[in-house]
Amino acid sequence: MKIAYFDTISGISGDMTIGAFLSAGVPFEYLKYELAKLNISGYEISHRFVEKSGIKAVKFDVEIIEKVVKYRHLKDILNVIHDSNLTDNIKKLSEKIFNELAIAEAKVHNTPVEKVHFHEVGAIDSIIDIVGTAICLEYLKIAEVYTSPVKLGSSGFVETEHGKLPIPTPAVVEILKNYPVKLTDLEYELTTPTGAAIIKALSSGVLNQEDIKVHLIGYGSGSRELPVPNLLRVLIGELQKQIASEDLLLVETNIDDMNPEIYPYLIEKLLSSGAYDAYMIPIIMKKGRPGILLSTLIPKSLLDSISDLIFKETTTLGLRIVEVERRKVFREVQSIHTKFGDIKIKIVEVNGQVRYIPEFEECKRIAKELDIPILEVYKQIENELLKR
Repeated sequence: MKIAYFDTISGISGDMTIGAFLSAGVPFEYLKYELAKLNISGYEISHRFVEKSGIKAVKFDVEIIEKVVKYRHLKDILNVIHDSNLTDNIKKLSEKIFNELAIAEAKVHNTPVEKVHFHEVGAIDSIIDIVGTAICLEYLKIAEVYTSPVKLGSSGFVETEHGKLPIPTPAVVEILKNYPVKLTDLEYELTTPTGAAIIKALSSGVLNQEDIKVHLIGYGSGSRELPVPNLLRVLIGELQKQIASEDLLLVETNIDDMNPEIYPYLIEKLLSSGAYDAYMIPIIMKKGRPGILLSTLIPKSLLDSISDLIFKETTTLGLRIVEVERRKVFREVQSIHTKFGDIKIKIVEVNGQVRYIPEFEECKRIAKELDIPILEVYKQIENELLKR
């Protein structure tokens, strides 16, 4: 499985991320061509090679050539992305990053997400940095992103549209809540809100002692001169480990007084809000009343939002929250040509044995189109793949 590993030597920002990917081999002209699909103007992008502590790196810059003061809401930014000719995957990744920013800004400033005004974050350069990151990930065909613990400055102040803010800034702290970070003694803003959102939205976690077969290495440079190399390093390669372990939360509640028609809607809402799993089990509660055990498996970062959703959408008055460890086999989804055309197949390798698992939605579509049993679709696809 092809991964990108962000080594946050001195933190992470949007321009450092783009610089690292350019250093790793993403063609600058390709990035520029793809970014032109956004319906925005008034900027120019450039890159140059620099040296930090003797290490060759790429400095990526966005120059604003039209000084227009325009604050944007999340909806405005998502419309720009949605209305572009970029691929669906790039749009999805970009929107996911901006959503992380909006949620954090809303929490920090105690305002609804839809009313958040983006200042630094909503500026053209941040749109370029975020969408550009998604473009680079797609170009390199990255399946998953991992990081080191994120480096943060631990003192000092930074000037923003809201005045002086402490380092690390409130938005950065909010975004990286429940994600591993490392405080340094540097009085600089090492990690920006954009950089934090890139990690929070895209990362599958921190790697410690996993085996990586490295194919490409890139270094992205920051602007300041620091006592340490102001670099973000990205390693592109194959993750050799077959089993991943991550700490999650199991959120449960017993319900015996709710219209059962609501449950399918609730499960759909939980899954679309980021829950890894959501399910119901019939139970017998106190006094012999039949009820439902609602369970959902979530990353720790979603505890507040998922709790709010359950309280809002159900009749429950309380939740049980348990820390659990999940272990999963690494898998990747590829588009493979078959007798039914190009279809998405999940590829799983366990102990050297490769399994091909057709995606259900693909089999369902084929069964409907050809009016044949879905079991027959599965059988024909699996037999064809086994002969390869």
